[in-house]
Amino acid sequence: MFTIVGLGNPDSEYEGTRHNVGRDVLRAVAKKSGIVEWKEDKKLRALAAKGELYGEKVLCVLPETMMNNSGASLKPIAFAKPTTKRPYLPLVVLHDDLDLPLGVVKLSVGSGSGGHKGVESIQKALRTRDFIRVRIGISGSTPSGKLKKPAGEEKVIDFVLGAFKKTEEDKLKAARALCARALELILTEGFAKAQMEVHTSRGK
Repeated sequence: MFTIVGLGNPDSEYEGTRHNVGRDVLRAVAKKSGIVEWKEDKKLRALAAKGELYGEKVLCVLPETMMNNSGASLKPIAFAKPTTKRPYLPLVVLHDDLDLPLGVVKLSVGSGSGGHKGVESIQKALRTRDFIRVRIGISGSTPSGKLKKPAGEEKVIDFVLGAFKKTEEDKLKAARALCARALELILTEGFAKAQMEVHTSRGK
């Protein structure tokens, strides 16, 4: 059974912000599949919901820690070990990515955190990088598609903790649909198939 995690900050003031896009997307995808009963799990320090996504049993997790301590919610889970057929943990983490423009979704396994504190916390807690990441772009872009992101620590913090603009709703909707497709392929056909389709679909 796969565990699917949506990263973000738990307080209501962060709902709809760029930094919470992983958490918000997982909620939306789960709801569409009928997974709506989120229950507080004190052991995991998270909201958790079991159900089926695309015919496969899953555990959905929304950490109730702050983003930088996301690993605390996954450390208690006994993940099945990687195998030759599946050389990574049965774990999918959805999170925002400042290095990708909004509308672009990228999948990875085994890569570094890229400076994302939530991912870094999970990697430290589990002592491995071998899990799937669904990286959801949140930055702006020029008309030609060139990445346009804020510079400087203060500007970055203000940006990621800010809400999406109304003019970005179409791209956000497209990203959500692409994430749903990515999860479907990961669960039913494997990471390689999912990565190939999602990466050739990005930016559309």
